[in-house]
Amino acid sequence: MAKLIAGNWKMNGLRADGIALAQRIADWTRAERPSAALALFPPATLLAPLAELLAETEVALGGQDCHSAAKGAHTGDISAIMLADLGCRYVIVGHSERRQNHGETDAQVAAKAKAAHLAGLIAVVCVGESEAERDKGGALAVVTRQLTGSLPPASEAANTVVAYEPVWAIGTGRTAAPADVAEMHAAIRRHLVERAGAGDQVRILYGGSVKPDNAGELLAVENVDGALVGGASLDAQSFIAIAKAAPGPQSTPGET
Repeated sequence: MAKLIAGNWKMNGLRADGIALAQRIADWTRAERPSAALALFPPATLLAPLAELLAETEVALGGQDCHSAAKGAHTGDISAIMLADLGCRYVIVGHSERRQNHGETDAQVAAKAKAAHLAGLIAVVCVGESEAERDKGGALAVVTRQLTGSLPPASEAANTVVAYEPVWAIGTGRTAAPADVAEMHAAIRRHLVERAGAGDQVRILYGGSVKPDNAGELLAVENVDGALVGGASLDAQSFIAIAKAAPGPQSTPGET
């Protein structure tokens, strides 16, 4: 399965800079044909210009969030069907910053993931424990609970990616030890095999201060099928270096 390297730009990037960044990444894929699958998740203001720029490239486009409804009186929100209409292939749901800053529950995340599936998008469902939860020895229980509540019944390899993002490692410069990542991803895999269609083929990404100097080690861990990259995705050279660190696919998956 080809590794998926996903760049979450969060609330960063004005039009000129965002287009230039995406252009550099797209040009690199044309020149080198990376073994990893790539996806960019810019802020909503950049989705339209990047959809046009990336249309004829191997770089997929994704939204950072969506509403659970297809349309309606939801000022400031974007529906999954709107993202699909624009050319997005993915949408992130349940990112820790949405859970923390906006109080999103597992049930709300599941509703958003279901909306993404109905719109034909691949939902990138994020889970992860806080530092306090890990220190208390409850990391596995927290993530299992989030998975149980955040994955809609129709979740399967064709429409779902899971991203494990230890909250304490996001934007802090701290990174989970490979042994901890292996333990958590193995637990997530077991859960997916039990609950999701073709659960053994659902991609599980690691997210948490992924950088060029640690990407190779993290991406080599069993059941790490890619990376959800934050700050390092805002620099083309760093993002490309992470993509280059991804091992080649071991088999041919149904999707890229």
